[in-house]
Amino acid sequence: MNLIIKKKTPKKQLQELGKHFDGYIKVVVDIKKEILAGGADRYFEEEQKLLENGSKQRDLWGGGFDTKTKETDYNSIINLRPNQENPSRDILSLDIRKKFDNIVKKLFL
Repeated sequence: MNLIIKKKTPKKQLQELGKHFDGYIKVVVDIKKEILAGGADRYFEEEQKLLENGSKQRDLWGGGFDTKTKETDYNSIINLRPNQENPSRDILSLDIRKKFDNIVKKLFL
């Protein structure tokens, strides 16, 4: 399941998204459009779905959401971007992390 999510996710759908990884949902967030893609096996699949729907690469950041603990993480291979001052799998910018976190919470909680 790989869905683009633009509005608050119903609880049942959130549980479905988390089924594959036992409550963990891989997500790619478009921090400019304030939407996300979630539920795929790999981050690049979600990234591709958003790019096909008009998102820009520079606005896409990956991480995950644990449906049980409600915790967000900021770790994904797609975050390796030395040209955007992010030479790590983790999102290093506190500003981008905050935007990422706010969008995930708005759409999932």
